[in-house]
Amino acid sequence: MIKLKRMNFSERIKQKAVELGFDLVGIAPAEKSINAAAYEKYVNAGYYGTMDWLAKNVDVRSDPRKLLDDAKSVVVVGVSYFTENPPAEYWNDPLRGRIARYAWGRDYHKEIQPRLKELAAFIEKESPDSQSKSFVDIGPVLEHDIAARAGLGFVGKHTLSISPGVGSYFFLGEVITTAELDYDEGATEKGTQLVKEVEGKKIQGSCGACRLCLNVCPTHAFPAEYVLDSRLCISYLTIELRESIPLELRGKMKNWIFGCDECQEVCPWVKKYSEAKEEHWLDFDPELSTPYLPDLLALDDDAFLKKFAGKPMMRTKRRGLLRNACVALGNSGDKSMIPVLEKALQDPEPLIAEHAQWAMEILNEG
Repeated sequence: MIKLKRMNFSERIKQKAVELGFDLVGIAPAEKSINAAAYEKYVNAGYYGTMDWLAKNVDVRSDPRKLLDDAKSVVVVGVSYFTENPPAEYWNDPLRGRIARYAWGRDYHKEIQPRLKELAAFIEKESPDSQSKSFVDIGPVLEHDIAARAGLGFVGKHTLSISPGVGSYFFLGEVITTAELDYDEGATEKGTQLVKEVEGKKIQGSCGACRLCLNVCPTHAFPAEYVLDSRLCISYLTIELRESIPLELRGKMKNWIFGCDECQEVCPWVKKYSEAKEEHWLDFDPELSTPYLPDLLALDDDAFLKKFAGKPMMRTKRRGLLRNACVALGNSGDKSMIPVLEKALQDPEPLIAEHAQWAMEILNEG
């Protein structure tokens, strides 16, 4: 009789993670981040912009043991959000705003957090003496570093996680636990990760000499490899920045109105390995993923809420998204949009009116 190998606790956790719909899972020791010093430099340089929470409790963010007493392990999971390229007639239309792929549906926090809580509950049930805490990206965790240490991939020059076999379009989540688990082989330095097997081959994952992501950035948001100046990043400008967008950056933002995918779109790892999932809560919808800018500017508060309730775009509120839409129209080069902007100039929200005025001036000069 053939004896079947009994899975140990760590293997059962990984199996449970897969059952819950996670595409990647690995386990890392709960210890200080290998790039804690680099994060401190990021904060000291002021690269976090107005995201003040990133500058608070730097020591806590750098060490998961400070988030849970007696933490021993971190279970790191990933969920792919890659979708096929949108139809060119929508994506390349300057009168349509581009929304980053991850926001093409329900807010991902609402999708991932319940699964993480279920995974944490499974760990505590299987190990009754243990305690666990789960986090998506709103938690004070240097998640890309932990993901590399857990063997999910490596940190790319654009500061995002890259997993050979998946690419970079994936969400991360963590369960910090006091249970002592078996750890995966992970990164020992930034930018490098030994991936045991991809398409039947053992390969060394890294960016190598490639700089495509750094070179393509419209606003030149990378002062160095593996360093992002958030203040220049289109994702920051369109989502996190609550006030006026700096004049010198508006003309470089193209028609992005919520987030930006340009540094990921050009990545060779993405082009080679990314595959759209058959079932996903994110799907291309022209009116959500590439909304027609004049229609967007016509939304009042009630219409905005009806269109975007439960979606990531609620983060910017109406004032932020319509501000971005004005900038995109200014970059469109289409003078027929001046009447639309003239109407936006009368918006009761000063932030929208200000950016509509700028867009009109740009189109009139063109």
